[in-house]
Amino acid sequence: MRVGAAIFVAAALGGCQSVPDASMARGPAAYQVLAPQDAQSMGAYRIGPFDRLTISVYDDPSLSYTDLPVDAEGQFEYPLIGTVTAAGLTSGELTRQIKGRLDDAFYNDARVTVFVNSSASQFVTVEGSVTEPGRYQLPNGRATLLEMIAQAKSPTRTAKLDQVMVFRMEDGQRMGAVFNLAEIRRGAADNPALRGGDIVVVGNSAVKGAFRDFLLTAPFFNVFQAF
Repeated sequence: MRVGAAIFVAAALGGCQSVPDASMARGPAAYQVLAPQDAQSMGAYRIGPFDRLTISVYDDPSLSYTDLPVDAEGQFEYPLIGTVTAAGLTSGELTRQIKGRLDDAFYNDARVTVFVNSSASQFVTVEGSVTEPGRYQLPNGRATLLEMIAQAKSPTRTAKLDQVMVFRMEDGQRMGAVFNLAEIRRGAADNPALRGGDIVVVGNSAVKGAFRDFLLTAPFFNVFQAF
């Protein structure tokens, strides 16, 4: 590759950088954007559509399931009691609902346990300058920014670690905040918690990366070749 071509490529890439909007929250204000807005978001994981559940009733295999899917409406059909709405409930709340309905008509004191096998409704999208951009499931319905970027196989060498953006919908409004991953890694800043539906975009320095690639791959004696 010739120097002129390298400069052209670098300039072109520079126009496609992932950069935060100047109005996005930074520093302490960024953490406030991602702060839980109510007690529900601060509490235990809440079941959503397409989650898969384990439900056990002591001494009754006919009412026990190891992999029961929640449908797109957040519901499932259960023997004896019919349709059960699970979306928005914690495992404990769903346990009490099933137990109460069984006790009302069929049992004196049903011993019910509910676990979430997999959380299909809880994903975070990681884009930008990471090794493997994609849509990643939140482990147990919750994770931190560092954990989700690690799932995407870490930032690339051209990533701008001080320009890590997180976008979130809150009451129908799109919120955005910028975090410094380098400071988080060394413990100088808190590692923010993410939730399902968040979008993480890692900024990049395309010009720097293009020149670095050029210097690593171009033979030294060709650097000053005429074009």
